[in-house]
Amino acid sequence: MKQFIIIGLGRFGESVARYLYRKKQNVLVIDKDETKIHNIKGMVTHAVQTDATDINNLRNLGVEDFDVAVVSIGGDIHANVLATLNVKELGVPFVVAKAKTELDRKLLAKIGADKIVNPEEDMGRKISYDILYSNIFDYIEFAPNCSLIEIAASSQLEGKTLSELSWDNVEINIIAIKRGGELHLNPGPKEKIKEDDILIIIGEDKDLEKIQQKMID
Repeated sequence: MKQFIIIGLGRFGESVARYLYRKKQNVLVIDKDETKIHNIKGMVTHAVQTDATDINNLRNLGVEDFDVAVVSIGGDIHANVLATLNVKELGVPFVVAKAKTELDRKLLAKIGADKIVNPEEDMGRKISYDILYSNIFDYIEFAPNCSLIEIAASSQLEGKTLSELSWDNVEINIIAIKRGGELHLNPGPKEKIKEDDILIIIGEDKDLEKIQQKMID
């Protein structure tokens, strides 16, 4: 079981906290708003009303013993940056910080946030993929310009081996194939694509977009 600290109980922070707790993780939530703390009690491991911009408050809670911190103080980038800096200085190994703008993203990156998310933008991109490409089952952004997709193999690929796929000027890796409810990891070049296969592909966004266009029947 990992230990998570969630700072900021907006919709994003609360959603993350509840999900992690349902997955049997140890979850401490922090917010300055007494009402938000009261409303989430019983749905997480611990809920504390305090100001995360004061590093002494976090130190008193033993934040340095946590594995992951998620900082999501909405509407106040100054507080969001300070809280992120505090958990980094206290030695939390992995810090996720929420950004609303590109400037927020740059500030958080400079102070050492390990992962920066923009839930609205990420969801918008995911929905766009769903609308544009009906054969896309899932889309996950790993880093700027690099993503993973789950895509249904088109009928034109059936019977071909992975080494026979002719995708010129495209650099992607097929890291797994979902087939009949089973997951086949690291398929070899002689692996033949079958009907109803779902290919799990990782690569740069520009290359993934080319693949998606080529695989539309």
